[in-house]
Amino acid sequence: MAGRTRVKICGMTDLFEVEKAVAAGVDALGFIFVPQSSRAIDHERAREIIADMPPFVDAVGVFLNEDPEVVGEIVNFCGLTVVQLHGQEPPEYCQMMPCRVIKAFQARAGMGPDVLEPYAEVVDAFLLDTYHPAMAGGSGLSFDWSLVEKLLPTRRPLILAGGLNVDNVRAAIDQVHPFAVDVNSGIEVSPGRKDPEKIAALLQQVAQADNRCL
Repeated sequence: MAGRTRVKICGMTDLFEVEKAVAAGVDALGFIFVPQSSRAIDHERAREIIADMPPFVDAVGVFLNEDPEVVGEIVNFCGLTVVQLHGQEPPEYCQMMPCRVIKAFQARAGMGPDVLEPYAEVVDAFLLDTYHPAMAGGSGLSFDWSLVEKLLPTRRPLILAGGLNVDNVRAAIDQVHPFAVDVNSGIEVSPGRKDPEKIAALLQQVAQADNRCL
C-alpha cells in the first residue's frame, strides 16, 4: 500500500508522554488492557488520557483472549477507536467487535498464509510480531522479516512489530514496506514509560525511510 509509513506507539500509560508522542507526529497510541502485562493501564486512567487526545490520532486497545462483552464495554468507556487482538480469537470473535480490528499473529518459520486467510474479510489490518513461547507481545525481539511475504494476504494492510527501535526501523521499512510500524519496548526507559526523545528520533527515521522510497 503506497504512501508514508504510519507509526503506532504502544503501551502508553502517561499523559505527558502521550502529548509528546502526538506532538512528534504519531498516528496511533496503544493502551494495553491485559492485566498480566507490565504495561497494563487502568480503565479510568486510559479514559482520562484518551479524552485529551486530539482527533485523527487513533486510540488502540490491546486485548488478549478477553470476553468480547468486556472488550465492548472498555471500548465504549474509554473511547477506543481500534482494538488489537493478540490471543487466539477466532474470526467470529473479530466480527463481534464494535470498532475496527487489528489481528496480531506471531510470525514463525513454517507458518503459511492459510493461518491469516480466514481473517482477511473480518479484520481491518494484520499485525505481525515476534514469536515468543511465553509472551504474546512486547518481547523486544525482532523476527526474520523475510517471513512476511510468505504470510500476508494482500487484501489487508500490514503492521510490523517486534523489536523495532530507532536503530533498525529504517531497515525494517526498506525491506518490508509495511503500512505501519508498531513500537513499544524499543523507545522505553522502563515498562510503560516512554522516552520522548526516542519517539521523536524514531519518527525522523521513519520519515527518512519513506523519503528514500519515493
